[in-house]
Amino acid sequence: MKPSTRSLVAPVASLLVSLVAGCAGPTLDAQWRDPQLTANYLRGARVLVACEAAEVVLQRICEDELARGLKARGAVPVVSAGPADAAAARAAGAKAVFNVGVNAASQAVSPGFQIGFGLGSFGSNVGGGVGVSAPVGGGKVTSGYAANGRLTDAASSRLIWTARAAATPSSDVNAQLADLAKAVLDAADKAGMF
Repeated sequence: MKPSTRSLVAPVASLLVSLVAGCAGPTLDAQWRDPQLTANYLRGARVLVACEAAEVVLQRICEDELARGLKARGAVPVVSAGPADAAAARAAGAKAVFNVGVNAASQAVSPGFQIGFGLGSFGSNVGGGVGVSAPVGGGKVTSGYAANGRLTDAASSRLIWTARAAATPSSDVNAQLADLAKAVLDAADKAGMF
């Protein structure tokens, strides 16, 4: 490899690593658990599921993902048709209420134009190039959502566990909500809920 080619490899590799790291899944920001909570609290239990979001589509996707995740962990999800509180959980024969609030937490704007660098080789010759592109209409805004999960005991109306996860901005909202539901449920799992 020629010296001039070697000097370009490190910055290009660094850029690729940064891009891949930016596509990582949601991160768990914080978690709290009632120290008096018994292990496997939700295993086999009926759980009233509800999501709160500014848009109905986000609420329904979130509830579907939570119900699917709870069922996979051995709980029996009951999706709320109305208010999801301890009284509604008791009326539904549920042991607890699993609420998740979903909101836009961050935004990213794709640049109005981009500069690209390219390397190539043909035989013993190495060449490079620079290109500029500009999308019509400027950049695109994407949102990163956050999920604040909380578990309330139906019998006592007491908050017993809560956690917050945040996702990086993406245009695939369905995938973000699925990943956020998984992150919150994984945190509940690690906290000994299942």
